Amino acid sequence: MKVARRFRSAAMRTRQTITSFDNGWSILRQILTRSDDLVYQVGTLQITGPNVPGARVPVYEVFSEDEYSMEWFSQGLGRNPVLVDIGAHIGCFSLQFVTRHPGARVEAYEPTPSTGSYLQANVEANGLSGQIAVHRRAVAATAGQLVMADNGAGSGHNGVLHLGEAGSVTIEVPCVSLADVFEAVGGQVDLIKMDAEGAEYDIILNSSPESMSGVRRVVMEYHALPGHSFEELESRLGEGGLTLVRRERYASGLGLAWFARDIVG
Repeated sequence: MKVARRFRSAAMRTRQTITSFDNGWSILRQILTRSDDLVYQVGTLQITGPNVPGARVPVYEVFSEDEYSMEWFSQGLGRNPVLVDIGAHIGCFSLQFVTRHPGARVEAYEPTPSTGSYLQANVEANGLSGQIAVHRRAVAATAGQLVMADNGAGSGHNGVLHLGEAGSVTIEVPCVSLADVFEAVGGQVDLIKMDAEGAEYDIILNSSPESMSGVRRVVMEYHALPGHSFEELESRLGEGGLTLVRRERYASGLGLAWFARDIVG
């Protein structure tokens, strides 16, 4: 059964690669020849990321699986929407958002030093430094330092959730408060995308509900952090005027949720 599952998974990923990326066959060759990096071509976008399985997953989530349902959830945001991308990884969500909303302004936060280097390079390579501001730091309830796990460039297991895991390195990174993030953009945020690998509980539960008053929509991946539950996040965001409009459960304590204060068709 395990062999069969691995075969089905490999077949699915091969199909996604060929159908989702303009240079799909080239990507497959890069994977097979174990290139250090992979270069993905999606329309006008060229995105470079580490050639390791954990770093590839977030790329496919955005461009192959449309995990965040961007077209549906970003409809009606106007001509110049403001996006705050917390856990921006190598930039896939931010870059795709700008291609869909050419007048957008994006504040992208990525605390892992090695991953942040890819984010910065991808924004610059696509000529989008004027629209996407890269912040190589974490977001938290209060400014200071954040202790987190680093499992390598582009790994989806970089964050507070993975502290102490075998093979990870514990690092300390600077962080900015959520309130300061909002103040820097003038208080009004059309969309927050959050994939903070467990830090979402501190960011949301320890920030005042009033700080969310200028946020129209939130799409976030939530995680199974011991001592916490999704219902806490839902309740706190509700205090800030944001209503749960959709939720997808992946496993116990793990899933994706969409919140809004306006009507989403």
